[in-house]
Amino acid sequence: MLLTCADELPAIQALWPRFETIVGLRGRRMYGVADVVHDTYSTCTPIRPGDDPAALGLEVGELAAGRFLRGRLVGEPPDLYARIGPAFEELEALGAVDPSRPLIEFYKRYDEVELWLPVPDGRAPTATP
Repeated sequence: MLLTCADELPAIQALWPRFETIVGLRGRRMYGVADVVHDTYSTCTPIRPGDDPAALGLEVGELAAGRFLRGRLVGEPPDLYARIGPAFEELEALGAVDPSRPLIEFYKRYDEVELWLPVPDGRAPTATP
C-alpha cells in the first residue's frame, strides 16, 4: 500500500505522519520510495491480511526488483532523516546508477534506515555511507 506526493521535502514531511496515521506503525515494515524520473516520493508498507487499501484511500504497487547498492544510517530522528539525501549522493558517487528504478529507504527501526540505490544488473559494489 502506498501514498504518493511530489519529491519535495515539505511534501514528504507532511506525507509521513498522514500515512502513519492511516496504516498505523505497529508491526509494519515501512519504506520510502523516491522516483527521480517522475519526481515523486511514496510512503509504502506491505499489505497484511485484513488491509483494504481502497477503503483507506491508498494505492497498491510493488517495489522495483533488481540489484541495489546498500547503505545504512543510524542515529536519532530528525537528524537521521536529514542525512538520507547526502548518504544517497555518497552511494551514487561510487558508480553506475540504474535511473529506471527508484531509490528506496527501508525504515528498519525508528533510529535505523537502510538505503537501497538501484544499480545495473551485474554491478553492485559494497559500501556503507
